Amino acid sequence: MTDTALELIELGAVFFGLGLLGRLAGRIGLSPIPLYLLGGLVFGTGGLVPLGGIDEFTSLAGEIGVVLLLLLLGLEYSAAELVTGLKRSWLAGLLDMVLNAAPGAAVALILGWGPIGAFVMAGVTYISSSGIIAKVLGDLGRLGNRETPVVLSILVFEDLVMALYLPILTAVLVGVSLVGGLTAVGIAVGVLAVVLVVALRYGRYVSAIVDSPDREVFLLKVLGAALLVAGFASAMQVSAAVGAFLLGIAISGSTAENATKMLEPLRDLFAAIFFVVFGLNTDPASIPPVLGWAVVLAVSTTLTKLATGWWAARRQGIGALGRARAGAALVARGEFSIVIAGLAVSYAAVADELAALATAYVLLMAVVGPVAARVVEPLARAVRSRRTDGVPAPSAGR
Repeated sequence: MTDTALELIELGAVFFGLGLLGRLAGRIGLSPIPLYLLGGLVFGTGGLVPLGGIDEFTSLAGEIGVVLLLLLLGLEYSAAELVTGLKRSWLAGLLDMVLNAAPGAAVALILGWGPIGAFVMAGVTYISSSGIIAKVLGDLGRLGNRETPVVLSILVFEDLVMALYLPILTAVLVGVSLVGGLTAVGIAVGVLAVVLVVALRYGRYVSAIVDSPDREVFLLKVLGAALLVAGFASAMQVSAAVGAFLLGIAISGSTAENATKMLEPLRDLFAAIFFVVFGLNTDPASIPPVLGWAVVLAVSTTLTKLATGWWAARRQGIGALGRARAGAALVARGEFSIVIAGLAVSYAAVADELAALATAYVLLMAVVGPVAARVVEPLARAVRSRRTDGVPAPSAGR
């Protein structure tokens, strides 16, 4: 059998397997991300059936998956919405960052991974999964709820933090000097400011450049622009993913809506490959030693996200049920956490166990998040009904 034939067979098996896993995830009402990661673990390093002929393709496809994830995330927001969300949610966003970054940093330091490992794990546990959260809110019919703008504003704040965090992380992982690190931060801040100004004042021109009545031409222009911007951003030591995110912000109106509809299937395909690639590069045997710490992080950061959402919704005058829904909606972790861990592992600047811990943590949180969002309202209603019936609710300490 020729090498090409073997590669086609392996690639076909991966795609078909991803389709089966995605269907299974839909049947059980969960995000497919944990199943994609598990699939990668099964067929990767130390797995049951290692795949060795498609490494180059899957690595590049995984990079494209990250670019498309962030591009479509940027398409969801206009520059005006970002600015408004930042003004409204900055205090809740800061609380969210402190409460949820601290557990990851603390565990990394306890495990002896040093400041770099702490910085990486802080990002892994801090950032919620916008993709999973958006899907869950849509599935549950909560997009029009009063607490949903609170959730979205916190997600916007997190996305802006990531726009600054990722280039800083890249500089730290490469091991540049203090001056180089400050330069990277300055470039990131400057690029973000310029893009926001361009998007606010000249967004219609950016949209006009990529727009086209022909679907094929439109797809080629949008995808080509995203890859070009991502490549130039990476060359300037700004994350390629952030470059794609900023391009998405600059595209607005009907152009953004059409681009989202057209790129969603491509995003889902390449993003699935990205999660599989991360699993392929993680040895399953490395997960059991860190599984206990993953559970500790899952429990602690579930509580901190619940507290963040509750507090932020309360500040907006939302009732107890809405506060509970807001907190539970923020629990899920997914694509960004894996992006951060993948960057760290690719530069070999952290302990090998970090990838295993990040994988186990995301596996847990990608399951816990949707489940928490579904069960929080029935639980809150049950507690409230017990109180109104005169039966004391369990104390917070039990």
